[in-house]
Amino acid sequence: MGKSIAINAGSSTLKYKLFEMPSEKLISSGDIARIGMPDSTVSIKYGDGKKYKDTLDVKDHEEAIKLVLDKLLSLDIISDYNEITGVGHRVVAGGEEFKDSVVITDEVLQKLEDLSELAPLHEPANILGIKAFKKILPNVISVAVFDTSFHTSIPEKNYVYGIPYEYYEKYGARKYGAHGTSYRYVSGRAAAMLGKPVEDLKLVIMHIGAGASMCAVKGGKSFDTSMGFTPLTGVMMATRSGDVDPSVLSYVMEKEGIDKLSDMIKILNNQSGLLGVSGVSADMREIEGVQAKNHRAYLSREMYKNRIIRYIGQYIAEMNGVDAIVFTAGVGENDIMIRQEVTDELGYFGIAVDPKKNDIRGEERDISTDDAKVKTLLIPTNEELMIVRDVERLKDHQ
Repeated sequence: MGKSIAINAGSSTLKYKLFEMPSEKLISSGDIARIGMPDSTVSIKYGDGKKYKDTLDVKDHEEAIKLVLDKLLSLDIISDYNEITGVGHRVVAGGEEFKDSVVITDEVLQKLEDLSELAPLHEPANILGIKAFKKILPNVISVAVFDTSFHTSIPEKNYVYGIPYEYYEKYGARKYGAHGTSYRYVSGRAAAMLGKPVEDLKLVIMHIGAGASMCAVKGGKSFDTSMGFTPLTGVMMATRSGDVDPSVLSYVMEKEGIDKLSDMIKILNNQSGLLGVSGVSADMREIEGVQAKNHRAYLSREMYKNRIIRYIGQYIAEMNGVDAIVFTAGVGENDIMIRQEVTDELGYFGIAVDPKKNDIRGEERDISTDDAKVKTLLIPTNEELMIVRDVERLKDHQ
């Protein structure tokens, strides 16, 4: 028996969950924010409701990981580093190279660096986390778990773009998707809740939060998904634009005097979505607080819902039916009114939510009306659990 830790490294953040395995008992979770900036914040949960918080300067990811490991010792969460027998890293982009999770070797790490351009906001940070952990715990198995691997089942008609085919052949220019680890977990839980094999189900899953995507899951496999070559496209997000006509980019660039397409892409990633439309915030909670008096805030929320509804309809049509739709991730799990308002627009499909059942946050539940033809489920995601399960699976085959 040992402990496996799931790591999610962002550009300036590090999140973790430590599990006792194989019991899958969560022992501790935490995050460090503002890495590389003054006043980094450290938050750790452990034991029976115990919490540790601090503010200090954390210069880089290696220092952040060393801090986490030191706190695991000093807070008596572990007694020795040797208790950690596996490390699983969330990695956004595996391209066509990685169709499953993989033990990280020097060769694998080089391939991940080569794939960084597919997820420029995420992959470099993922790699920093991997390198830092391997330096501190060099003899512990490290596993990369890819957001994209679940989507390698998507049929060719859904992942090839309507551009010259040789761009796909030469450069791998195609849809890759993201959030696959979440979809893998949620589709399994949905099947359990519905009491049917996942292979017999058609599901539309909404992973909607600051980063947001949709997935059509048919027969337990990804059939289509909203994010594309990178996590920029699809539904509108907190700061990401979602789908945009490419012609508008050159038009705006000329008008604004923007010379580099890379600068425009940064605007689409960091200054668009809810933030760009509302002019108020990227946080749905803050937008909902002012939307009654602020038209742009109201509009941004309406657009956010509209894009979700649009993709639900598209995916039901693509799969020729649906057994259940599922809400997950930050907004999906916690925003009662978004769930109610989205489903209110889908009555034609036999989708209906009971307001009393829906009056809940972050708890697994069937929120459908008793007579709904299509089930609506609320399922909190657990990507970290899927990550450590993959660590254990691959560890057994070492």
